[in-house]
Amino acid sequence: MNSAADEAPPTEPAAPAPPPLTPSVKPVWWLYLSALIAVVALGACVLLWQKVQAMQENLARQSADAVGQSTDAKTSAHQARDLAMETAAKLAVTDAKLTEVSLQRSQVEELIQSLSRSRDENLVVDIDAAIRLAQQQAQLTGSIEPLVSALKMADVRLGRAAQPRLAPLQRAIAHDIARVQNTPLSDTPALLLQLDELVLLADELPLANAVGQAPPPDTLARKPQEAVGDWWLRVLAVLREEAKSLVRVSKINEPEAALLSPEQSFFVRENFKLRILNARLGLMARQIGPARADVATAAESLTRYFAPQSRKTQTAAALLQQVQTKMRTLDVPRVDETLAALSTAAAGR
Repeated sequence: MNSAADEAPPTEPAAPAPPPLTPSVKPVWWLYLSALIAVVALGACVLLWQKVQAMQENLARQSADAVGQSTDAKTSAHQARDLAMETAAKLAVTDAKLTEVSLQRSQVEELIQSLSRSRDENLVVDIDAAIRLAQQQAQLTGSIEPLVSALKMADVRLGRAAQPRLAPLQRAIAHDIARVQNTPLSDTPALLLQLDELVLLADELPLANAVGQAPPPDTLARKPQEAVGDWWLRVLAVLREEAKSLVRVSKINEPEAALLSPEQSFFVRENFKLRILNARLGLMARQIGPARADVATAAESLTRYFAPQSRKTQTAAALLQQVQTKMRTLDVPRVDETLAALSTAAAGR
């Protein structure tokens, strides 16, 4: 360490110091400058202090306002909470009342529907009873007027009710009215008159095996133009007629007719009359099926046991044919479509 210091080169000698200035030489402007800077700094400090104080006052005022607003907000919040609680309570009461009103309304609607349904059901029951009674009257009397009147009255009542659920019933009634009015129906009194004619004609109908008429009793009497000696000719004629009456040759299509005795022939004729009378009674009692069966049996008996070549038999056969034809249209049409619609309406579908 010492050797290194010893080895360092020698320093140069210091320069001579400048001579000091005398007080009279120092400049005066520096002092003015310093004073000016000090004044400016002081003014700036004053301004800054005023600004800071104003900011503090403003901040204190804003803080006070914020505290006031916060207090007001808390008060408003409490009021809003109380109002919300009160509103919630009122809303709960309103909901309860609304629920009660809705329940009452539903009960009133159900009551109205029940009353309306009861009225409709009563209407349907009345119409059903009236139409069924009219159907029975039409079947008993053989006239469609009671049935048509009942259907028209039901149509009028349904039109006054103006219920949409009864519209299918109204359409069914209109369809049945048109069908019943367009159905041909035979005249029952005319049929009864034709059956009476058959009863009167039955006593005059000849049987298929009826014996010919006996010769008149004056066959053996002498005629004015005959001579007395021709009596044997008259005797031969009488014998010939008697022989012809003993043997009779005729064509009979039904073997049963040929085997009838006179007593059986009487019962065959009476049975024919009874069949016609039974058909007449059945027609008056509106028993169309048995009446048709009796007329068919009478027609078969007429064809089997009575002489077909007789004009009276042919007349009776024509009358029976007319009666059978008219009996096919004696059935009063049924209103099944209306009855089905009434059953559907009564079931509430």
